[in-house]
Amino acid sequence: MESGGDSSPGSAAMIPGVRVLVEVVLLSARGGGVCFRTVTGWLGTGEHPDAYARSLAGAGVGLLHSTSWRYAAGGIVLTYAALPDPDPAAPAEPVPDLPAVHGADPLAPSPAVVRPVDVAAHACRHLAFLRHTDPQVATHAGGALWTLLGGFAPAVAGRPPALVG
Repeated sequence: MESGGDSSPGSAAMIPGVRVLVEVVLLSARGGGVCFRTVTGWLGTGEHPDAYARSLAGAGVGLLHSTSWRYAAGGIVLTYAALPDPDPAAPAEPVPDLPAVHGADPLAPSPAVVRPVDVAAHACRHLAFLRHTDPQVATHAGGALWTLLGGFAPAVAGRPPALVG
């Protein structure tokens, strides 16, 4: 696919006709569990998704990590997990440890429905995996929120939960 000569991360925003929605799942520790809220915005022309995700997340976020992408809303949705939520008083929902959603056909892996809570649960499983496999993430893996994230079965998209020690 032609991308205007830019093959860097985030260059999908440069492909004519491709709309990119940046979705940030803000995670916090509340009431003995992990909670989330989501903020979104359409990526502007020439804007890098990482920078836009940082601006959506707000000041005070210690870690921002791209966790997934999907086709929805007439474009590509790039999802980032951000923690801790810089606004712990903002309304948020609990994140249950849900199984991964996927399509019924191995040649059509996109699920028919992806709920915000599914995206948040995936982000938690992804971070639980990365705390054991990514040194950059591991340096931020301390505190109550990370202890709670440790309760999620570590996994990445399209893979069953991993056994990590």
